[in-house]
Amino acid sequence: MLGRGRTPIVDNTFVTPILYKPLRDKVSIVIHSTTKYIAGHNDVVGGVVISNRNMIRTLWDWRRKLGGIMSPFDAFLTLRGVKTLGIRMRKHCENAMAIAEYLAEHPKVVEVLYPGLPDSPYHDVANKLFVHKLYGGVVSFRIKGGREEAFKLMKSVKLVKVAPSLGGPESLLTYPIISASKNMRPEVREEVGITEDLMRLSVGLEDVDDIIEDLSNALEGI
Repeated sequence: MLGRGRTPIVDNTFVTPILYKPLRDKVSIVIHSTTKYIAGHNDVVGGVVISNRNMIRTLWDWRRKLGGIMSPFDAFLTLRGVKTLGIRMRKHCENAMAIAEYLAEHPKVVEVLYPGLPDSPYHDVANKLFVHKLYGGVVSFRIKGGREEAFKLMKSVKLVKVAPSLGGPESLLTYPIISASKNMRPEVREEVGITEDLMRLSVGLEDVDDIIEDLSNALEGI
């Protein structure tokens, strides 16, 4: 139970409304980075705040005062992406599930972090929250070794691109400890599990066999 005066907010960027609709669970505010899956083509920077409560008026007032708003062209590109969100998200998720299962059996992978896997500690929660039995398009995994092996992997992939984003048509491999989490204190990174063996893969829309082949070849080189 939330204490009095608390406002529940959910960042729904990674799963999108295709998998989960937080407002149905009485969440007050939902936020999305539309840069990611909603626009879906790695060509927009934007975000949205969604609420079905009176606080949206306050948020709108702050938007007017601060002046942050999408350009008309960025808004057009985002709406274009929304038209294909459902079919894209299903393909992202199906590809990610196949890759998670592949990596889980690979001898150079210590652990795969993906809620679609039955042995994930979040599998039951994901089944309860997510519709369609789809589990998202991002797979994290730990490789045997550390920083040296991580860099070898990033240098070896060819189809998969090395870049710190997610949700576009291309598969993107990220090394969190030197990207989004670079400025976190080491003890905080350790506490949340961002270690030197952790990789994050935003699974794209390429043929899944091609993605797996690329990962397989790259893993052989570490």
